[in-house]
Amino acid sequence: MTPSLHLWLIPILPLIGAAINGFFGRRLSRQTVSAVALTFCGAAFLMGLYVAARFPSLELPHAEYLGHWIRSGNFMVNFEFYLDQLTLVMLLVVTGVGFLIHIYSVGYMWEEGGFYRFFSYLNLFMFFMLTLVLAGNYLQMFIGWEGVGLASYLLIGFWFTKDSAASAGKKAFIVNRIGDFGFLIALFLLIKHFGSLNFSQLFSSIAQQPAETAGVGLLTSIGLLLMVGAAGKSAQIPLYVWLPDAMEGPTPVSALIHAATMVTAGVYMVARSHVIFGHAPNALTVVAIIGTLTALFAATIGIAQTDIKKVLAYSTVSQLGYMFMACGVAAYSAGIFHLMTHAFFKGLLFLAAGSVIHAVGGEQDMRKMGGLRQYIPWTFMTMTAATFAIAGFPPFAGFFSKDEILARAYEANPAYWFIGVTTAFITSFYMFRLWFMTFFGDYRGREAAEHGHAPAHGHGHGGHGDPHESPMIMLVPLMILAVLSVIGGWVGIGGRFEHFLSPVFGEGATAVATEALSRSTEITLMVISVVAAVLGFYLAYVLYLKRPELPQKIADSLGGLYQAVVNKYYVDEIYGDLFVKPLVDGSTRILWHGVDQGVIDAAINDTADGARHVSDSARQMQSGNVRSYAGWVAVGAAVIIAYMIWMGVR
Repeated sequence: MTPSLHLWLIPILPLIGAAINGFFGRRLSRQTVSAVALTFCGAAFLMGLYVAARFPSLELPHAEYLGHWIRSGNFMVNFEFYLDQLTLVMLLVVTGVGFLIHIYSVGYMWEEGGFYRFFSYLNLFMFFMLTLVLAGNYLQMFIGWEGVGLASYLLIGFWFTKDSAASAGKKAFIVNRIGDFGFLIALFLLIKHFGSLNFSQLFSSIAQQPAETAGVGLLTSIGLLLMVGAAGKSAQIPLYVWLPDAMEGPTPVSALIHAATMVTAGVYMVARSHVIFGHAPNALTVVAIIGTLTALFAATIGIAQTDIKKVLAYSTVSQLGYMFMACGVAAYSAGIFHLMTHAFFKGLLFLAAGSVIHAVGGEQDMRKMGGLRQYIPWTFMTMTAATFAIAGFPPFAGFFSKDEILARAYEANPAYWFIGVTTAFITSFYMFRLWFMTFFGDYRGREAAEHGHAPAHGHGHGGHGDPHESPMIMLVPLMILAVLSVIGGWVGIGGRFEHFLSPVFGEGATAVATEALSRSTEITLMVISVVAAVLGFYLAYVLYLKRPELPQKIADSLGGLYQAVVNKYYVDEIYGDLFVKPLVDGSTRILWHGVDQGVIDAAINDTADGARHVSDSARQMQSGNVRSYAGWVAVGAAVIIAYMIWMGVR
């Protein structure tokens, strides 16, 4: 019998940290608050390493039963934790990168108000995310799924006195509820038709069903509804609009939510549901199309953004599109491989961007930066590693995972591959645009300060003097992630990562792409992807270092097209006119005219009118005539006596 690993401890540890800081943090010192948060999050990471060390000796999948949860007739849901190769990858990524972000946050948030509240939310987020990835059934996964939505709302709106942050938190919460509704309907269909939400039982039953190759059957409907949920959580078209606005939260939140954890939940859920999608090829095609279009669409918006965090936000949306493209062509292991490498380099990019923002006193506009490599050399070197990784330069981590996705996309449909390569070129261009605008040329921050354009919110880091390097507590996580951004993709060489995941997805879903391609085709595709990255670098070099006057001329010549890109194709405005305004106006009519005026005001006003009429009638009885009063007393006494006699007779 396989011994228990006590998997339940992994999510419980950060929950304990969240409870201690949440209930008692106001009375604790900042040192104690940070020690509590780091201790319990670090303990979860150590537990993850312990599980990894014991992993080769386990009988997989490994399930740990805690107790009954829901039982109704033949339907039963248990508290159960589930471990296989996919779970282990997600577990190590979430706890490892999450722990580094916790360390970084101590330095970044040290001067902020609500320090204890921030770390309570951060630990709470880790609890729900770990509950999601360790769940043994869809209902337990859904609890974690909803929990990360709640925790992200609290973290994005952390600066709740700032209107834009509060609005961004609400937007993220509402948009995610739309996707969650689709996820919930899918669960209802699974319960109705298969009587279980347990992964092992459910997938065993579905595996016996025939594939729905034509039309939209039950499994196709379930797959499409699951994709709606994934599109909300992982910011895919048309539900991506919450993620760029979520940059209003503190930078460590951006790194935690948008790199390693929350936004990858949708990719994980689709990969975990591969048996369902394997029997619903039409739903899988929808996953591929949405992912491919999102990758290209978000990348084009990133070209024209000037806020350093907004560039990274649209980059995240685009890279998530790559992961869905991989899942959509049944290359699940390639998608999870990119999820892992993306956690390294995108986590580093956000944290390095936070270090840049820290250095320049809270400024986020890249047009007011420049020349920072001489002021913040460690931040520059680490961010350089992440930039080359996301651009797909060998031997950095992003090259291996992106090349794997492009090869599998080419094998499935050359159209996916072409859009993927185009996206790779655009990604390289806008990332090196960020790199050149931030670190090269002359520092433009003094000029902005002299003209009164200093940032309104410095995030507690001060905005005076020359830019300065971040403290070591912020730099050490950058250095670790920089190393992982360089070597993190090497685990995929020779198909080792795919082979590791093959027991989960099956050999057919994880076979190395190049095995189905000729050697020459494999090399050609690899060369083309590298050339795309080099061209993106060169174009950014010419426009933002060699000829910095050209971008404005090009923008002026493009006119309305450029303005459309700058304004993100007016999607938010379109959504506002089509959905938000009618809903607000409709709810105003219902709530104001119907409920407020028709029910509440009417009840109060009618009560007042009734009281007035009664008092008017009663006032007529007050004549001031004593004989009249005596008569009324006599009448009243007679009525009372008659009533008492009548009751006595009965």
